[in-house]
Amino acid sequence: MRVVIPVVGVSLALAGLTLSAQPAPADKAATVLAAAREALGGEKKLSAVKTLVVTGRTKQVRGDNLVPIEFEIAMELPDKYVRKDEIPAQESDPSTVGFNGADLIQFPAPTAPPARAGGPPPPTPAMLEAARVARLANVRQDFARLALGLFASSFSSVPLTFTYAGVAEAPQGKADVIDVKGAPNFAARLFINAETHLPIMITWTPPAPPQRGGPGRGPADGRGPGARGDGPPQAAARGDGPPSRGDAPAASGQAPMAGRGPAGPPPETRLYFGEYRETGGLQWPFRLRRAVGPDTVEETTFDGFKINGKIDPKKFLVRQ
Repeated sequence: MRVVIPVVGVSLALAGLTLSAQPAPADKAATVLAAAREALGGEKKLSAVKTLVVTGRTKQVRGDNLVPIEFEIAMELPDKYVRKDEIPAQESDPSTVGFNGADLIQFPAPTAPPARAGGPPPPTPAMLEAARVARLANVRQDFARLALGLFASSFSSVPLTFTYAGVAEAPQGKADVIDVKGAPNFAARLFINAETHLPIMITWTPPAPPQRGGPGRGPADGRGPGARGDGPPQAAARGDGPPSRGDAPAASGQAPMAGRGPAGPPPETRLYFGEYRETGGLQWPFRLRRAVGPDTVEETTFDGFKINGKIDPKKFLVRQ
């Protein structure tokens, strides 16, 4: 059974693109990003955004199923971010993940399976802390990728550096390409439409997952319910753009079945931004799509953007 997500094209598909590296002045990346921020509404208006609440719906491929998810994202810039997901078709509590400064927000909290005779020992406090740090880093990177599409910039909570990489060319048009890097291992490419100057795509390749049974692999490895960002989705940040091969079978890049040999390198993930519309004097992408390799795995529609409204501090509560 193949699960198909219908997608809506954008003006610059970038399917089968080629990247031509070109000599560029040192400030070329800054110039491209400044033009993008101007296209999004201007530096003054973007800098005035202190809080942002976004609601919407996601269709996500999970195996042979297409799962609908309703979500709310709340940001208190620069260092508070939380996303709440609810699956109407399941009788389960909503899941929440985010960060408040240096603290991870995650509910329900991941739990290790009970110890059993002959089974692996329970995770040590050091392993649990390592998992928390890894999970926090993943959530911060999800925020950083979304912020690149919404603001064409980074924030002090996840500082990034930008280098001009060249021009991507496709039959549909051209895009300026910016290499983006940040600690500890953030690396991505931001594609900005050379004509409209709006962000249209972010690409990255997640690190290869540890082998099962390898060092440090435990029941609480930082990938709890709703994990996002790396590899096939659990409940993630997304993109909108033209379909690769026009359909979306089950998520690619999954761990191989026993006896099939070791997994290869993870496929590239692409997050597309599209259907920009004006709200509050700013341009926001109302449709996103995420693809892993050639397969569309999520499509998200934003219902609306609430700018500079008061956010209940309880949304950013860190539960111990």
